[in-house]
Amino acid sequence: MIILQIMTSLLIAIQQAGDVAGAMTKAAASAAADAAKESVNWNDLIPQLIEWCVNLAGNLLSAIIIYVVGRFFIGLIKRAVNAFLERRKVEDTVKTFVKSLVSISLTVLLIIAIISRLGIETTSVAALLASAGVAIGMAFSGNLQNFAGGVILLLLRPFKVGDFIVTQGVEGYVKEIQIFHTVLTTYDNRTIYVANGPLSSGVITNMSQQVNRRVDWTVSMEYGADFDKVKALILEIIDKEPLILKDPAPFVALKELSSSSVDLIVRVWVRSADYWDVYFELRREVYEAFNKEGIRFPFPQMTVHQAEN
Repeated sequence: MIILQIMTSLLIAIQQAGDVAGAMTKAAASAAADAAKESVNWNDLIPQLIEWCVNLAGNLLSAIIIYVVGRFFIGLIKRAVNAFLERRKVEDTVKTFVKSLVSISLTVLLIIAIISRLGIETTSVAALLASAGVAIGMAFSGNLQNFAGGVILLLLRPFKVGDFIVTQGVEGYVKEIQIFHTVLTTYDNRTIYVANGPLSSGVITNMSQQVNRRVDWTVSMEYGADFDKVKALILEIIDKEPLILKDPAPFVALKELSSSSVDLIVRVWVRSADYWDVYFELRREVYEAFNKEGIRFPFPQMTVHQAEN
């Protein structure tokens, strides 16, 4: 009984304490609300809001003016740099890289100026970038590799603007070398952007670096045809072609006895610029000459013998 009375008294005391705490909380909230009402002075708040809007509009207008004027001066500087490079007769390979680097650098400076004019502290932005340096470094690691690759391409010069190259599974004429990519133009007028990083460390086949190139064909004739006659006819066609060089001398020889044909290898030397003209034209001339002389072209065939039983 004594324990029960003690527990009952304790519960009553806790309930009374809760009622007192609730009353005190309500009183404090009411006092805070009254203080807030007294502290709010709408006559001071509205002018401050108007002043803030005016400052924001002024900053936005200034930022727009900075952008327009900045783009204008960036264009002037780019044209001045281009004129300087033209006077110095700098190679197109270096010229495109420098122009791309100047354009991106000036654009970054313009963005920083606009951010600063909008009231954003550049030191805060720098601190934020520094704190996120690891993530940014990982995100831009590929671009940094491409930038280093572009510098390597400029130093080693495995190709120049206008060369025809084969690399990274694509081929085309080099249009320009930018700081991150090399731009190629294909025969069918497609534009391909190849990253400088893999390009500088991969295999590059330059089709235009050498003055002369060798053109190879395989010409097939059927079994039973006169080899000497066919060889003489091909050499005669080659001799009449003005784009084919006399030195090194053209080469015609028996290459292979295939299952359905006798294959000849034909090799001639031409100027690199004349490669494709000779490659396609000589094929046409060989076809017409073979038809005129009655030399038959082979085709896959099979002879079947039927047993008597």
